[in-house]
Amino acid sequence: MTVPQGAALSVGAVLGTGVIALPALAAQAAGPASLIAWAVLVALSVPLASTFAALGARYPDSGGVATYARTAFGHRAAAVVGWSFYFAVPVGAPAAALFGGAYVAAAVGGGTRTALLTAAALMLTVTVGNLGGVRVSGRLQLGLAALLVALLLTATLTALPHASAANLHPFAPHGWWAIGPAAAVLVWGFAGWEAVTSLAADFRHPRRDLPRATAIALVVVAVLYLGIAAASILVLGPAAAAPGAGGSEAPLAELLAIGIAHVDHQQVRAIAAGAAVLLTLGAMNAYYAGAAKLGAALGRDGALPAWFGRGAAPGSVPRRSLLVVALLGAGSLALVAATGTGTRALVLLASGCFVLVYLVGSAAAIRLLPRGSLARRCAIVALLSAVGLLVLTGWYVLGTLVIAAGALLYARRGSAVEKAAETSADAVDSVAA
Repeated sequence: MTVPQGAALSVGAVLGTGVIALPALAAQAAGPASLIAWAVLVALSVPLASTFAALGARYPDSGGVATYARTAFGHRAAAVVGWSFYFAVPVGAPAAALFGGAYVAAAVGGGTRTALLTAAALMLTVTVGNLGGVRVSGRLQLGLAALLVALLLTATLTALPHASAANLHPFAPHGWWAIGPAAAVLVWGFAGWEAVTSLAADFRHPRRDLPRATAIALVVVAVLYLGIAAASILVLGPAAAAPGAGGSEAPLAELLAIGIAHVDHQQVRAIAAGAAVLLTLGAMNAYYAGAAKLGAALGRDGALPAWFGRGAAPGSVPRRSLLVVALLGAGSLALVAATGTGTRALVLLASGCFVLVYLVGSAAAIRLLPRGSLARRCAIVALLSAVGLLVLTGWYVLGTLVIAAGALLYARRGSAVEKAAETSADAVDSVAA
């Protein structure tokens, strides 16, 4: 995997569907003050991304954060981190796919049925794409990233001339404390810096290439996120946060409609739907690739059944692990369709898992990285940030704790089986003697 491909995977994992849905959700929570939450999370992305890039460069392994946790704290911590990331992907995948599906439904009609069918098609597409391995998914991601960056820049740059400072008033209509809930929602949009660490071993030169890819992704993500968020507030005004007013349903479409005056609204919706599909494919492609590789590593290391372990080696394709991710994701989507569960709950459940990954990964970095190094200082900031974000997750952190408990029970069972095997072997040796 090359540096541009790695950067594209990181951009897709972090930028993802957040840019088409989160500006409105954050504006609903805090109004124009949500821009502060955006700026804070962009700033916190620097130490988070730097921490995981440093770990990936030093310990390139398909286990990613689980490998760092095992090296620093042992197999139980690795199981907790590995399960938190692996099982968060099938929970978050339907939400991501439905964000894109909503744009398609807005363009072609059909409402919820169209959104669900589009979501299913997107999930199937990324599964098939990853069957070819990281080289195929990396090339796919590079093309998707180039297209979506061009489209997002077009939306921002053409809409900003229509900005009005009057849309910043009142700046904090729900009070300053509302910035916290806005930040909790935005965690979804900034999770992903850890996703590519599971693919670190697939870089040609991990120690050199992974930090370069991460640096490129940091710049691209910061510019696009802040640009879209600012344009949504300054250009759309109250409509950016008004449910059903267009802003919350398709803010990107609204920006394009304002910025490209000679294109009619239906064409704008079609363009926005195309952008939403690209963004969704990019995010899901990166997460499916990372999760599949991680699941294989967990099987290799005993944190999941050994059946998962095929495909953990660099360059190999973890088809069994990928199949499990795809089936669990399909089950989650079916549950959403049957119960009418909203995407907000799925976003917060997945975000809680990702924050726990950041928490343990940052703690492992503090223990593993050289004392006095810039990377270790970044890890300290990342750890403090993760603690704060975990608090903001609120009651949804209970889902994360359930997954962590399951990982600990499985790890304990594995240790008991291993200990019994060792005892049996010792007994055989004793009889032989």
